[in-house]
Amino acid sequence: MNEQDVIDFVYQEARLIDELRLDQWVALFTDDGYYWMPLQRGQTETRLQSSLMYEDKLLLKVRVERLTGKRTFSQQPVSYCHHLLQRPQISHDDPAHDPENGIYVVRTAFHYIETRQDDQRLYAGWSTHTLVNEADVLRIRLKKVELVNPDAAFGSIQLFM
Repeated sequence: MNEQDVIDFVYQEARLIDELRLDQWVALFTDDGYYWMPLQRGQTETRLQSSLMYEDKLLLKVRVERLTGKRTFSQQPVSYCHHLLQRPQISHDDPAHDPENGIYVVRTAFHYIETRQDDQRLYAGWSTHTLVNEADVLRIRLKKVELVNPDAAFGSIQLFM
């Protein structure tokens, strides 16, 4: 596994979300993986502080089933999204980054648009992926999405950043 493989993984992960291939996206997570969107800048605590989202793989699967279900009237018509990513940067100085043991930390600045009919919302921030190499396949142990303005009053975020 080299750094370009890790960078390519981040681009591919965003593409799966943009193309609404959400089952394939959830499959990228390790069994103990989490998707986390902190409520405050600089937040490090996941369980003792409120977050916009803090979901394990099971909850991600449930959310995807809800989003793609035929009786999900809030998604008729369906929401669409698009990621615009800055080139992902390997976080060599992050203490969790340990390529010798197959653990990679990658930080990516992004703009994200979510749209449904005439409603279009723009979000900006940084995503930090903690990736692990499992039998030569990269998996997401943690995806942390830090918004520029996490304390703003948001409407319902339907999809995943």
